Amino acid sequence: MFKIKTLNNISQNGLGRLPSDRYQLVDALDGADAVLLRSADMHAIEVPDSIKAIARAGAGTNNIPVAAMSKRGIPVFNAPGANANAVKELVVAGMLLAARNLGDALGFVSGLQAEGMEETIEAGKKRFVGYELAGRTLGVIGLGAIGVRVANAARALGMRVIGFDPHMTVDGAWALSSDVIKAGSLNELYAGSDFISFHVPLNDATRGIFNVGSLQVCKQGVVLLNFARDGIIDHAALKAGLGDGRIGHYVSDFPKPEYIGHPRVIGLPHLGASTGEAEENCAMMVVDQLREFLENGNVINSVNFPHTRMSRAGRSRICIANQNKPNMIGQLSQVLGAAGINIAQMHNASRGDHAYNLIDADEDVGPEVVDNLKAIDGVLSVRVI
Repeated sequence: MFKIKTLNNISQNGLGRLPSDRYQLVDALDGADAVLLRSADMHAIEVPDSIKAIARAGAGTNNIPVAAMSKRGIPVFNAPGANANAVKELVVAGMLLAARNLGDALGFVSGLQAEGMEETIEAGKKRFVGYELAGRTLGVIGLGAIGVRVANAARALGMRVIGFDPHMTVDGAWALSSDVIKAGSLNELYAGSDFISFHVPLNDATRGIFNVGSLQVCKQGVVLLNFARDGIIDHAALKAGLGDGRIGHYVSDFPKPEYIGHPRVIGLPHLGASTGEAEENCAMMVVDQLREFLENGNVINSVNFPHTRMSRAGRSRICIANQNKPNMIGQLSQVLGAAGINIAQMHNASRGDHAYNLIDADEDVGPEVVDNLKAIDGVLSVRVI
């Protein structure tokens, strides 16, 4: 019986994919096998030794101490693409809010008095004249599951689209509209775009990816749309651009106190994935991935360990997370051979500093063998299924 601790409310359609004869939802973190969460912050939580995996029903994992979990051989799973349609639709809405001055227009109407309303509307509507999206250029930074959908939606609206992603996957390339222009650099995208939408994770490489230098090459009045992560856009650049009009509008899902009430800042309360459909999709995806790991050792959509999937064979399956260093496979095989255990099949994959091994054995694997495997320098975790 696997014990699962949830740190947030998880869609019942997702939790319903955990068979009751094999899984139990528990109240305590101690003794749990895995954690399911959405936005709960785990950085201040002491993760017990019993935890084998952490699964977030969403794309970003900034609320999880991923590096610390990697050192312990604990995979962190997410749900890339499960909320892509929800975010795509909100980005389109953000462009329309900015282009048609809809926020100000709604505020204007909400303050009208019944007497003389028609005359007031006719006299005041000129203040909210906007422009159409068709024919304008959208720059999309990050062409993953969300960025590709945003780019394709913009093309369907008649926009010209420039994309930039030096790490684009083959699947992403197949899904992307063929007439999206591929920028050779960020500055090329910045210089050619009327709107810029960011769809990258927040890390050392992307923090402040739009900065004061970026501002120098942008079109006057550019609209920035940030539905990715706070920190993607440098605060100094944002302040300067809003101050002199180089940034026409800033549309963000991460409102900041200093911009509340700013006439050209549209702040939304973290609505990117806030649809019933997205929450269900995320929950179902991560629950399925968590089951695959706990029951079969397979790693699918982990942010810290490589994709590793192998059909079952033999009597026992050994799951080993380790540092990516030379002669690891040789040492693992030596320990198993010394114990008289025959390897039926084996799959090894690496990702950066970490690697993961699935080994199917023809014999039972006892605790002494597990201890000997754990004793190998660089082995982070060992589990027998």
